[in-house]
Amino acid sequence: MGHHKKVHKVVIAGGGTAGWIAAASLAKLLGKTLDITLVESDDIPTVGVGEATIPTLLTLHQLLKINEKEFLAAVQGTFKLGISFENWRDVGKDYIHSFGWTGKDCWAAGFQHFWKKGVDLGISEEFGAYCPEWAAAKANKFAVLSREGLNYAYHLDAGLYAKFLRGIAQQHGAKRQEGKIRAVQLNSDDGFIESLLLESGQVIEGDLFIDCTGFRGLLIEQALHVGYDDWSHWLPCDGAIAVQTEATEAPIPYTRSIAHGAGWQWRIPLQNRVGNGLVFSSKFWRDEQAIDCLTSNIQGKPLNDPRVIKFKTGQRRKHWHKNCVAMGLSSGFIEPLESTSIHLIQRAVVRLMQMFPYDGIRTPDVEEFNAQMKFESDNIRDFIILHYHVTDRRDTEFWRHCQSMEVPESLTHRIELFKQTGRVFKVPTELFGENSWTQVMLGQGIMPEQYHPIVNMMSEAELKDFLTGIRSNVEKTVAQLPSHQDFIRHYAPAG
Repeated sequence: MGHHKKVHKVVIAGGGTAGWIAAASLAKLLGKTLDITLVESDDIPTVGVGEATIPTLLTLHQLLKINEKEFLAAVQGTFKLGISFENWRDVGKDYIHSFGWTGKDCWAAGFQHFWKKGVDLGISEEFGAYCPEWAAAKANKFAVLSREGLNYAYHLDAGLYAKFLRGIAQQHGAKRQEGKIRAVQLNSDDGFIESLLLESGQVIEGDLFIDCTGFRGLLIEQALHVGYDDWSHWLPCDGAIAVQTEATEAPIPYTRSIAHGAGWQWRIPLQNRVGNGLVFSSKFWRDEQAIDCLTSNIQGKPLNDPRVIKFKTGQRRKHWHKNCVAMGLSSGFIEPLESTSIHLIQRAVVRLMQMFPYDGIRTPDVEEFNAQMKFESDNIRDFIILHYHVTDRRDTEFWRHCQSMEVPESLTHRIELFKQTGRVFKVPTELFGENSWTQVMLGQGIMPEQYHPIVNMMSEAELKDFLTGIRSNVEKTVAQLPSHQDFIRHYAPAG
């Protein structure tokens, strides 16, 4: 499938977060060698509800040399230390999946093994109490610290973020072309994309095309027919409703994920408003039921009418095919439970830049790109399924279905490994590490049956001092922090 034509013209189909992340990254980091055009239409709305992020976004911003204060002010952003999962394990039982590290590991065993023995002895506190990010989130405190700081991400306005990135992209030479795409024109010999035909009659030629056309997959699917792996038998939710509300209280430094009878509700605090939404399964709720659930569980005056978005969880069988790379919703969709959408966009962009086909598209690059994207997506998929499948909820048909459904063997292995031994192993290219899996499995009610015997090298008194010392350091860190709202007000207030 090699195509050895040099790549100079890059055409990005679609704007939104995906399109403008791609345009800004390519223009700033590779732009002197490329001609970059982004095609979008003001008449086509973006989904634009992905307002919560994870710490990997900071890496992209460092590459782009983005000033954090300017960025936060522009996107009316707040800080995020993790996600509060409410009613997931059971009604009335909550936990926080926080960023960062919990406790201290040793070479042979993670901190959860030391904590587990402490539980058996009655000397351990809640697992999260040994994590600075967890404790700061609970205390509603935050600061950007210069040394040994907190691990954090952002809440942001997706529309304003796309506008912010557009400014960077255009500053570094990327061009925006207004217009709707009427047709994708293929080469009759090899099936590669030659150009996009706009409704105005204008033809946009390119060497490499990036599909950011959303769920439609106008290039990767409608033109190139790569196929789609459907995950709805593991992830039963297939609809979302989004509505914005006025803020009624100070923004908290974490996302709220609140489980309901046939889905879950997000609550994302920005500086000037709150992003709300409900992800639900149409097999168990009609649209009207979902809208009623969301509107009866929001605070503040609605700023727009509820908008229903339909989706199918899964991924394209190929993220890169011929001379087309799919990014964002066009490459697949994993519901936003762990705020991974923007992460997968940036990973696709960075991987593309690492393998950029200046001298022509080579089959090994394409295969490696697809293998890496598939592996990372599969890992995230399993992590999301974990939240649904491991639950004590039996109060609705939806939750009984989730508890009894078949899950991937890869997830079954992870659950049994942790349940029986307390162990979690992370492959380097996976997104979620040992601490994330441990927090969620403990939060969902899985308690390891044993701990690693190396823990017994400590006496009970030494273990108690070890745990107390960690907790004391966490308390000292949090004590020095201002409130989240006060820090934002002084650090990067929105205009």
